[in-house]
Amino acid sequence: MDIYFALMLGLVGLLVGSFLNVVIARVPVGESVVHPRSRCPKCGAEIAPRDNIPVLSWLLLRGGCRHCAEPISARYPVVEAANMGLWLLLLWHFGWTWELPAYLYFASVGLALAVIDLDTKRLPNALTLPSYGVMGALLLLPAVIDGDWSAYLRCWLAAAALFGFYFLLAVLYPAGMGFGDVKLAGVIGLALGWLGWGELVVGGFLGFLLGALIGGLLMVVRKAGRKSKIPFGPFMLLGALLAILWGGQLWDTYLDTLT
Repeated sequence: MDIYFALMLGLVGLLVGSFLNVVIARVPVGESVVHPRSRCPKCGAEIAPRDNIPVLSWLLLRGGCRHCAEPISARYPVVEAANMGLWLLLLWHFGWTWELPAYLYFASVGLALAVIDLDTKRLPNALTLPSYGVMGALLLLPAVIDGDWSAYLRCWLAAAALFGFYFLLAVLYPAGMGFGDVKLAGVIGLALGWLGWGELVVGGFLGFLLGALIGGLLMVVRKAGRKSKIPFGPFMLLGALLAILWGGQLWDTYLDTLT
């Protein structure tokens, strides 16, 4: 039965991943994610339901439009499969708990934001700002049902702390930190703060560490220079994901080295 429900969750994750592709394409340009229906950018033909099955349709169509053979980016099935993979990974980590919906949402909105930031070097308010309310409401479920009000208070304190830290960085060094990163930091603070202060510290540190390592690697291979603008959101989100999964263990290991 558990395997059946896991498969169902994976299928829903694929479907949500398909919707994320619409979000990624339309939100940065201010278009509705509901209307009109998706069309081929070259011939204008509407995408039929049979051609909109996550991953499978792209494979059956061999990565091209049914009507004009215009290539369809492989990023579409990659986003769909990645969202499914993230959902199953979080299910493995949390199990069927009341926290799980909040982290499934965080994974999906984080995936969309990461891809958008890579494309446009922006983190749209249309995704970051509503996430405070959505995450707050979803984390209220385990707080009410399990009576864990201390964790709920901590997640908001952590959101304020990480938001304030990034806000200070943006003020002191505006060339290296955008206010989109500041607003995303608060959402990450909610996700990590529910788990603990250690996870918050580890996630924040990993974001900067990954940014420094990958940014340095890009400069070594001459894909970026000292003045290149490298989006920081994906590193923040990857660091947060790693902290959600293993931040507690990493923090405990660090504390053990101090004793």
